[in-house]
Amino acid sequence: MSFEHSQVTRFFKVSATRAYIVYISVHIERSEDSQKTPAHPMTHKPQWMLGGLLLVAFSLGATDRRVHLLPKLRPGQTIIYLIRFRSDKSVKTESKVVAPMAPDDVGLDAHGLLRVEILDVHETGGNVTIHARGQFLTTDYGAPVKTPNDKNPDGNTSHAKTDGKSVEFTISPDGSVPSVRGLDSLSPDQQQAWQQWVARFALAWTLPPEGMKPGEKRKTDQAEQSGAPITGLHWERESLYVRDEPCQPRLLSLTQDVTPAGGPADTCAVLLTTATLKQKSSSKDATPDDFKAHELRTMGTAKGAGEIVTYISLKTGLVVRATEETTQFMDVIIAKADGSNGVHYNVDAKSRAEVLLVTEAPPRP
Repeated sequence: MSFEHSQVTRFFKVSATRAYIVYISVHIERSEDSQKTPAHPMTHKPQWMLGGLLLVAFSLGATDRRVHLLPKLRPGQTIIYLIRFRSDKSVKTESKVVAPMAPDDVGLDAHGLLRVEILDVHETGGNVTIHARGQFLTTDYGAPVKTPNDKNPDGNTSHAKTDGKSVEFTISPDGSVPSVRGLDSLSPDQQQAWQQWVARFALAWTLPPEGMKPGEKRKTDQAEQSGAPITGLHWERESLYVRDEPCQPRLLSLTQDVTPAGGPADTCAVLLTTATLKQKSSSKDATPDDFKAHELRTMGTAKGAGEIVTYISLKTGLVVRATEETTQFMDVIIAKADGSNGVHYNVDAKSRAEVLLVTEAPPRP
């Protein structure tokens, strides 16, 4: 695979899992048993144009109560998350000098159980840095836990083991993840799942350190870091503290069905995050430095938009649930520095994701 084609593909693999890439609908469906969580984005059709409006319409409004939403973590603490990620990507190429590649329609359906061990917590003046280790769990039969429909009679977390591979990482006070070790040792599905999880989990670090109150908004701007073939891309994000709602972690059953855990309900802050991918560079010359180093030139545009809904426990600060839908588009020509041998790439990508805090099911007697 050529350098330029690999960079185009990498952009849509990596950035589709970032917290800053979000889509334009959110699911707010209620079941008859009055569960206070949005409907599962993998199994229900989007309620177009209604999601964000309903969240705002039912907001309790602003109060003077500020809530600190950073997770209350301690060294040695272990938490488990179920991650579901689905994406569809279509790549079309056009070239006058080489045979164009066939349209590349790729779908990814990744599921995984991620166990996260907190190794160190460092707090200075209200700024918190954590160092942690993540490992994906496998069942007693040695197969990765991937889908809720796997026919494994002992598919609960109490019977799960790790596959020996781990990712060590640091979350900085600004929510960035500057240090990651071991990610390349994971399978592509596991890499996607981990990136999706860490993007959701690190949201609280990007919120005001003095806390937030219902009705308050937080705007941020961050450069895209995925190595896109177009320079000057950045994400404009806005997070709204909508309201408080009852919430619960999930219990993974013996058949790997996810159901509400028993016990009293927790209370979660509900945050609605919207984002838009903007381009500062000219569409006529959008060449990143690493492309210039390979004597290449790029021209084109990229954009993305969407929504994420995040439930954060007011008691523990842990993300109890997060759902996301994203869409991205890129139209770029990559050619030699003199403008010759250009290849035109047209890429459309969509993704859906869900991250759930999971409690361990009791072992079978």
